[in-house]
Amino acid sequence: MNRGGRPSSVASARSAENESLVLSLWGVRYQVRDAARSVDFYVSRLGFHLDHQNLPAFAQVSIGDLKLILSGPGASGSRPMPDGRVQEPGGWNRVVLQVADLPARIEALKKAGLPFRNEMEVGPGGRQIQLEDPDGNPIELFEPARSPVASPVFFPRGA
Repeated sequence: MNRGGRPSSVASARSAENESLVLSLWGVRYQVRDAARSVDFYVSRLGFHLDHQNLPAFAQVSIGDLKLILSGPGASGSRPMPDGRVQEPGGWNRVVLQVADLPARIEALKKAGLPFRNEMEVGPGGRQIQLEDPDGNPIELFEPARSPVASPVFFPRGA
């Protein structure tokens, strides 16, 4: 504290260091070419809820705790970078959505004509496949591996 009863600049700096920069996860932003088409895809095909929209530039859909921000042409979240780079749909970073009975989900979505990037992959963590939204943004459908039932551990006396 300084003479006026206010915290010193050193104390203020320490306090700021202890505070987290990030308050929480807000959501994931996807660049899209047509926000209305994307809303239809996420709501009617994947069961998301429409939170709000300001078409044609912007919409937000959600499922569980995930908010997916869909930024179309003209949205503030789609503007070019100062160095001229243009934000575009696609890429390899993706949201991962947990599903049950992945093979049945894949079959139903393929029958509906939805495009997949790959075939189902199986690993120690579970099974997954990559689906594309109408703008080529990847969505991973994931079914976690069932963990084996842990048997109780017994320790001999005196161990």
